[in-house]
Amino acid sequence: MGDIKKVVLAYSGGLDTSIIIPWLKENYDNCEVIAVSGDVGQGTELDGLEEKALRTGASKLYIEDLNQEFIEEYVFPTIKAGAVYESKYLLGTSFARPIIAKRIVEIALREGADAICHGCTGKGNDQVRFELAIKAFAPDMKIIAPWREWSIKSREEEIAYAEAHDIPLKITRETNYSKDKNIWHISHEGMDLENPANEPQYNKPGFLELGVSPEQAPDQPTYVTISFEKGVPVAIDGVQMDAVALVKKLNELGGANGIGIVDLVENRLVGMKSRGVYETPGGTILYHAHNKLEELTLDRDTYHYKQQVALRFAELVYFGQWFTPLRVALSAFVDSTQETVTGDVKLKLYKGNIIDAGVTSPYSLYDEDIATFDEDEVYNQKDSAGFINLFGLPIKVQAKKKLIKG
Repeated sequence: MGDIKKVVLAYSGGLDTSIIIPWLKENYDNCEVIAVSGDVGQGTELDGLEEKALRTGASKLYIEDLNQEFIEEYVFPTIKAGAVYESKYLLGTSFARPIIAKRIVEIALREGADAICHGCTGKGNDQVRFELAIKAFAPDMKIIAPWREWSIKSREEEIAYAEAHDIPLKITRETNYSKDKNIWHISHEGMDLENPANEPQYNKPGFLELGVSPEQAPDQPTYVTISFEKGVPVAIDGVQMDAVALVKKLNELGGANGIGIVDLVENRLVGMKSRGVYETPGGTILYHAHNKLEELTLDRDTYHYKQQVALRFAELVYFGQWFTPLRVALSAFVDSTQETVTGDVKLKLYKGNIIDAGVTSPYSLYDEDIATFDEDEVYNQKDSAGFINLFGLPIKVQAKKKLIKG
């Protein structure tokens, strides 16, 4: 290990990365450790991070503000694709990893680092997401993953290591949920959630962080109108907002109304099933609103084909394959479908529910004159007979063949 003189560490200040700094120095000949934190909306989790990193042995800490880039270049393209993993997961952790890893590589190359280190476990998806991004921008960079090297086998042992090395932690053995938070969502895993038979303690003080449970939401609904331009949300209730402000505002509205709480047993890339609770209040509203607008503005064949693309797009994001030719190509296709996805979507938020309350668009394909149940002069109902005869011809031929064969 003597050839490693300088390591750049993906640093969150959480349990894993807090103990990694002294571990690296102990096991890699007192190498220099440069910590990098990608700010994607962790909020107060970044408070005091520099002091902590330096105190535990890092030579410096970079805190990189990635919020706007994260929302505009990773989140919004995924919304436009309609990508949802296994029908529920809005990919909050998944698409935050590539942007962080990309910036870490940029800093590692600038610093002349010998290796990049991350704190992902060998059981999780994040190790794949980080390392695929690193390979995309620094294919020959050495990667150190302590969970694949050290003798520590549990979070309990991690806490013991931290206590032995006088490393301050914001968690205790009693509040040891594994959480990931950014501007888009927060995830909760571990402890009682590891048993799928246990109901999550939504009403327990401190469990939910981005909002309240549906039972605790107001008895009166909240109306909100979201405006889109070419598939991108640009305004709330007529007020133009930048991407970060817009997501934050919808998080407030959604959280207050118990929107976007998901309990999911998902299929991890590494092969196991895992159970987690996700809070994505603003994101849930945006996905719903965007789909509602596409109902109005996309033709049937494009709308249906996009649903197929969305499944594959979600897998690419979840699997950490953001920086791949297929993801880039699919995004190009998606962008071409969004040329007419412009308009306003009005929604009613009520106790965990999102209720459609109206949609308008200058590119609407809905024609009331054709769709009406009243008398019209633009649709000849007799035409449908010939259409059904042709559309049903294969069924008719097959039925006749069966009759001939008895």
